[in-house]
Amino acid sequence: MTTMKRKRLSREDSKERTAQRLVEAAQRLIPRRGLDAISVEDIAEAAGYSRGAFYSNFTSKNDLLFEVLRQDEERTRAQLAAALDDAVPPDQVQARLLQAYADLYKDADAFMTWTEGRMLSVRDAKSRAKLAALMAERREFAVKLLEYLCKRAGATPSVPLEQLASGFIGLIEGVRLFGASCPNEMPPEVAEFILKLFADAVLQQVIQPAGASATRRRSG
Repeated sequence: MTTMKRKRLSREDSKERTAQRLVEAAQRLIPRRGLDAISVEDIAEAAGYSRGAFYSNFTSKNDLLFEVLRQDEERTRAQLAAALDDAVPPDQVQARLLQAYADLYKDADAFMTWTEGRMLSVRDAKSRAKLAALMAERREFAVKLLEYLCKRAGATPSVPLEQLASGFIGLIEGVRLFGASCPNEMPPEVAEFILKLFADAVLQQVIQPAGASATRRRSG
């Protein structure tokens, strides 16, 4: 009986795998202990590597943190994009998006990691620039989702979509932070109810018959 030889990874593939395992270790450790409370050695050990392997892939814990956030943002966009389907009626697409947002809201680990990134950006200009770039991508993607809903509904938005997207993102983050820090005051069921109100309000602003906003302004 012959045994198949395992294909040897190239140096580039090996480096990518090491980096990804470090990212996955950080995804586990940061939400539970916080960035300041863990060391490079903690992350490397959790991934099964040495301190040297860490610095062969990342310049610092901050560098690793933003790679974790970048990958999380990619996953988020993929989940939301999966809700779009031209073969499905617009109201069902809206329901899918709302459910996708609700599922994302429940990911406490990801939220805590983003909170670490936000706190870091308050104190560090380089981190602030990195976070701003990620949030700009999030806003642009949210605008694309709103544009898609408008197109499907044959509607004209009554407010600038960029501003609406930024406001909605900020409201979501505020509710999530309130719920994480004061769970007795903002239990999950209350948070989900409030977010549904926010989402419904956004859709009402965006999805309306063409010309409705102009008619409303003239009547006002």
